[in-house]
Amino acid sequence: MTTRDLPANDDVRDPFGTLRRALWIGGGQWAGKSTVARLLAVQYGITVYHYDYHDARGHNDRRIARRVSLGEPAADPDPDQVWVRSTPEEMAAETLTGFPVRFEWALDDLRALVSGLPIMAEGWGLRPELVAPIIDSPRRMVVMVPTPEFRRHQLHHLPRASAFGHEVSDPARAQANRVARDALVAEDAVRTARRLGIRVVEVDGSRDAAAIAEIVADHFSPYLPGRDRRA
Repeated sequence: MTTRDLPANDDVRDPFGTLRRALWIGGGQWAGKSTVARLLAVQYGITVYHYDYHDARGHNDRRIARRVSLGEPAADPDPDQVWVRSTPEEMAAETLTGFPVRFEWALDDLRALVSGLPIMAEGWGLRPELVAPIIDSPRRMVVMVPTPEFRRHQLHHLPRASAFGHEVSDPARAQANRVARDALVAEDAVRTARRLGIRVVEVDGSRDAAAIAEIVADHFSPYLPGRDRRA
């Protein structure tokens, strides 16, 4: 095969057409986005990009470089300042402000992926307002969020949901701040998705992961291999 056999694509912003063909799962923390994406990957043979994994690990050098370029210390901020002394509203505002830069880093990762099938990207940083300008149809995205009641259930019955992984002076307050921040960020995703006509799936614990995956698969049916092509 020569380069003449490959599809023509002169767009350097999306050299392999990956972004235009991608499927996106955004939303809130603890909604089961990663689990649903993994189930669909196995069922349909598609590749999944896990935003949280890459954002926490693969983008750290870029995060440090950005801090330095802004005249900020290269080291991570003081955990107490981030999690204990900040209010949930301040934390949510900072998180939302940082998402566009982090989204560009995710797009760089995605541009390098090539597949005969759509790539599925999942993660809370894949915000509706950032994805909407890229996709050709709202059917290419879904926003998943846990209901407040289900989130409380997780915190009481799922040990890892209530674990806090940072060394801080007041772990209980830090965890409460994080939970409240996550709720504010999820609410923002829901408001924005509905304004843009992007489907919202609320996860309340009444259906297992396989059932939620089936709902998401039905939403993505025009693009999944072997799936009924409903408009």
